[in-house]
Amino acid sequence: MKKHSLMAIATVATMAMVSCTSKQKVSETLIAGLSPEKFAAEVDGKPTALYSVKSSDGMEAAITNYGGRIVALQVPDRNGEMRDVVLGFDSIQAYLPENNQTDFGAAIGRYANRIDHGRIVIDGDSIQLPVNNFGHTLHGGPTGWQYQVYSAVQPNDSTLVLSIDSPDGDNGFPGNVKATVTYTALPGNKLDIAYSATTDKATVINMTNHSYFNLSGDPMKPITDHTLYVYASNFTPVDSTYMTTGEILPVEGTPMDFTTPRSVGEQIDNFEFVQLKNGNGYDHNWVLDSKGDMDKIAATLYSPESGIGLSIYTDEPGIQVYSGNFLDGTVTGKGGKVYNQRTGIALETQHYPDSPNKAEWPSVLLRPGDTYKSNTTLSFFAL
Repeated sequence: MKKHSLMAIATVATMAMVSCTSKQKVSETLIAGLSPEKFAAEVDGKPTALYSVKSSDGMEAAITNYGGRIVALQVPDRNGEMRDVVLGFDSIQAYLPENNQTDFGAAIGRYANRIDHGRIVIDGDSIQLPVNNFGHTLHGGPTGWQYQVYSAVQPNDSTLVLSIDSPDGDNGFPGNVKATVTYTALPGNKLDIAYSATTDKATVINMTNHSYFNLSGDPMKPITDHTLYVYASNFTPVDSTYMTTGEILPVEGTPMDFTTPRSVGEQIDNFEFVQLKNGNGYDHNWVLDSKGDMDKIAATLYSPESGIGLSIYTDEPGIQVYSGNFLDGTVTGKGGKVYNQRTGIALETQHYPDSPNKAEWPSVLLRPGDTYKSNTTLSFFAL
């Protein structure tokens, strides 16, 4: 694929887009070969199930209220055939942390990404959170919301509303927080994800979805052939523990520059560039030039094998690109397929990592009386 072709793809996709009862579960239709019975369980005394949202164009997402996880996401390829483009498991049991410590498809909270040494200060009070990743707090701590059960209500076949009541002290975070994640399948093969949260005590909130995409539809194939465009002139570098240094550096002239579309694998192993060595590939936050404008494409991913593309629109200031560097063949997912290194790529729209400790970065502080809101739309196309 020529360097500028994905920009044309994104433009074509943009032009093309100008173009039931409560608690409805998946029953008759088996999405991507999933068995709903394997998701009918109880975790921590709360029931889990598998749900489905569908668009009028044929896109269908299977979602479980355990961790708010997208389990499967079927979209049409260039030939109109449906392909499942996310990594995941066949049952609730496989998602439990004692079986697989993964974030596949999850609605992450309270705080997506890392907090330096698990320390935050709110209104002069120092708070120590439990650490669970290289000495830092990652994705809300060891029992973040990806390992908790959301309540689920489905008002129609295209919408699923998940909610969670997070008590004061949940993984060390202050405040009783009520949060929702709403998945809506929209015309044009789009999946909209809207987050909201309120609190009774000052706290920090940064939610995201942690789906691992493989747009070829075959997770046995690496994503290094996927073409990536990121609308970002800058990124936040990390140290050897994956923690942001506090700098914001330009991508120009570095392997971090995806303002001109190119393959994910083109420079991914260029460990002479210290940031790729520190990240073991791409595991970094990009500072989006879209600046929260939902009318501008923040990122586009494209599989030349299937012709499936994904454009991301978000009101968030950043996007974490994680190229599946720590997948190592020890995890077996849906259909008995083994997930090897770099067979999935996460595109996590969010505030920057460790923002609670970076006063000059966009704030993640949520106070009583205010409402946290975040919105991201995944827009699929095929060429």
